[in-house]
Parts: sequence; C-alpha cells; structure tokens
Amino acid sequence: MSTTTATPHPRRWHTLGLLGLAQFMLILDVTVVAIALPHMGSDIGLGRDALTWVVSAYTLTFGGLMLLGGRAADLLGPKPVVIAGLLVFTAASLVTGLATGPELAIGGRIGQGAGAAMLSPAALSVVVRLFEGEERNKALGIWSSLGAGGAAIGVLLGGLLTSGPGWQWVFFINVPVGVVVMIALLRLLPPLPAWGSSGRLDLVGATLVTAATALVILGFIEAGDGGWTSARTAALVGGGVVGYGVLALWLRSTSTPLIDPALFTRRPVLAGTFVLFVATALMIAVFFLGTFYLQGVADHGPLVTGLLFLPVAATTMAGAQVAGRLVGRLGARGIGVIGLLVAAAGLLGPALSPSTLTTVVAVSLGAAGLGALFVVASVTALSQVEPQLAGVASGILSTFHELGASLGAAVMSGVAAASLVAGTTAGFERAYLVAALVAAGGAVVTAVLVPGRPAAAPADTISAKEALS
Repeated sequence: MSTTTATPHPRRWHTLGLLGLAQFMLILDVTVVAIALPHMGSDIGLGRDALTWVVSAYTLTFGGLMLLGGRAADLLGPKPVVIAGLLVFTAASLVTGLATGPELAIGGRIGQGAGAAMLSPAALSVVVRLFEGEERNKALGIWSSLGAGGAAIGVLLGGLLTSGPGWQWVFFINVPVGVVVMIALLRLLPPLPAWGSSGRLDLVGATLVTAATALVILGFIEAGDGGWTSARTAALVGGGVVGYGVLALWLRSTSTPLIDPALFTRRPVLAGTFVLFVATALMIAVFFLGTFYLQGVADHGPLVTGLLFLPVAATTMAGAQVAGRLVGRLGARGIGVIGLLVAAAGLLGPALSPSTLTTVVAVSLGAAGLGALFVVASVTALSQVEPQLAGVASGILSTFHELGASLGAAVMSGVAAASLVAGTTAGFERAYLVAALVAAGGAVVTAVLVPGRPAAAPADTISAKEALS
C-alpha cells in the first residue's frame, strides 16, 4: 500500500520551522538548567538529590506521559494537542522561574514535562504526516538536528542567562517565545484529522510507566549516598523492574493500550528507540558531568562554562547535519555504529586525563558522534510510518528520548556523587569511563539491531507493515 499523498501541503516547510522552534525549546530545557544548577541550589536551598530531580522531574514526566500525548494526538487530532501542550509548558516555565524552594521548583518542572509530553509527539506526528518519501527523510534530519543542537546550545544559553540576569531567566525566557510560537501555530498549523476517534486514553498505562521509571531513578540517586549494593537501592530499582513487568501485563490485557506491544517489538521501531535512548543518556551525561566539573573543580564561572560548551554545540549539530546527508546513501546501521564509537572515544578522554582542555576537546569529538545518532534514530523508526501510526510511533521514540535523559542524569549523579559534593576528580573519571563503556556496548548492539539498507522498493512505496516488520 502506498503512503504517498497526491498534493503535498503548501505550507509544510513553514509549519516545520515553527514546530521545530517549539521542539527546540523543549529539548533546550533539558540542558539549559545544567549550568544554572549550582547557583539555583545555593539560592533556594537544593541539595544533590533535589538538584538531580530538577533535571529528572522534567525528563521523567516528559517521557512518562509522552505515549499518552501521542495517543491523544491520534484521537483528538494533533493541532489541539500541540496548542494545549505549548500553553501548559509556557505557564509552568513561569512558575519554575518564580520558585523560592524545592517544592515549587520541582513542581514547576513536572508541569513543564507534562506540557512537553503533549506538544512533542503531536508536533512530530504532524511532520510525519505532512511529508512523504525523500522529503520526509530530509524533514526528519532537520528535526533531529534541532533536537541535537537544542541540547547542546542549552548549556551555552544557560551560562549566558545565569551569569547575566540570573538563573530564573533560564525559565522566564520560555514565556515570550512560547506565546509568539503559539499565536503563529494557531494561524498556520493545518487541522489534520484524528485517527481512531472511538478509542480512549490509557491513563493506567501512563501511570505505570511513569511510576516504574521514577522508582529506578530514585534507586540510582540513592546509590550515590547509600551505595550501589545497599538494601534501599536494590528495593527501589527492583520495584521499578516489577513496575515494568506489571506494565507489560497491563498492555497485553487492556483493549486500548497506551502502546500496542506488537508495534514496539517490530525491529525498526525497537532499533530506533534503543539508539535514541543511549544517545540521549550519553548527551545528558556529558552536560551534567561537564557543568559540575568545569564549575566545581576547574573553578570556571557560568559564562565561561557556557562558552566552553560552544564547540560541543557546534560539533553536535555538525554531526547531525552530516548524518542527515549521508543516511540515505550509507544506511542507518553504519552511521549508528560509527557515531557510537566516536562518542566512546570522546568520552574516554576526560576519564583518562581530566582537565579543562581534555574535557572540551574530547567531548566535542564525542558530541559529533552523538549528533549523528539522533538522525539515525529518527530515520530508522519513523521514515516509513503510515499516517495512522505517526502519533504512537512518534510517542514511542520521544518517550525513550526523555527516559534516557532521566536515567542518564540519575546514573551519572550516583557514580560521580563524591565528586559532585567534594569537588574532587575521581568520581568524574569513573562516570566518564562508564559513559564510554556504554557507548562502546551500544555500538555492538546497534550493529546487530538496526536493519540494513532495503534491497528494493523506494521509501515512499513501502507499507507500514513492511517497514515495521
């Protein structure tokens, strides 16, 4: 069955630009707080665990509710879900900037995550539905470049805002941007039809995936204080694993699951989500460790730290752009393996010889590999998806982007706990080594899991069943 539409939407590229800006803001908010964390902690009294939750509360809620947002876009149509998500995200950004203690700071970040969970999968489903064939690959490459660049530029912007008007503006900046984008999207975004309007939202499934992931993250945070073999760490991580088991049983038993388990186990979707999960976890590890090392050990200020991350931003976007140009000719598998090996080499640098120069140069090299992975993940999982699968497939991919960010921050916080508190280098060296080993192991899995290039049939004539089997 062909997925090609007769007449492409005339405003599709303008729409992509606006949605890309909104997505850029969401991804930027994962890392823009990184440099602000030390100042935010001292200003409103946040300890290591609370600071970790300032990062993880956003990404956990974002990822945990993402599939629900994708399903809502399918049932209600993407336009109202995009607008509602942008409204919630903008309002929660204002609340977070006004925080005077941990409760309001973490609560505001949860609200930001809820808004992002509606906006991101609905926006990506619009992109998948407006573009076809090779144009879709190009659009997904642009989308991935914005995501990768947003993560890197967030650190630079965080440094500029923290050293200037203050850490609060890391969140306040979203308010005018969000309002302008929302007004433009109300006029420009086409009212695409809903799919499967007779279904319902799986609130139980969304609750289970969020709660299970929260327990795992709590376990990793606890490991930084109580040790990786402590009873509390084991109980929390074990509870999370049990929660995922209950989720799997629920998805198989309910008539309207949050996600069809059969879809998730199809090879391209599974491969794309794996690559994105690993890439995001490693990217967050780079920023989380880098901001504390450069400010806490190397004694640089927030502005200098942000500027030192500028090469990381540049190489991340360059890696994504190069991958977007080459993926159609070389295939996603080869680019994915090369990207992960480059990332492993870069992350090994500060593990062996921690210094400002080593951290900036080596991590910039590794970031080029990570940037390529965002394109590999999107093209693998989404380039051949039918319109009626766009919302849920986009939700799957985006979910694991944010869950990877949550776990990446939590794991690095646990491994480097002593250095985060005392300002020593040993914890940072261990954490970077762990990240390098994860990248190397991910390269092996990617070589096996990501499908090779199709032998025949152009992309725009392959059915979703063929593409996802």
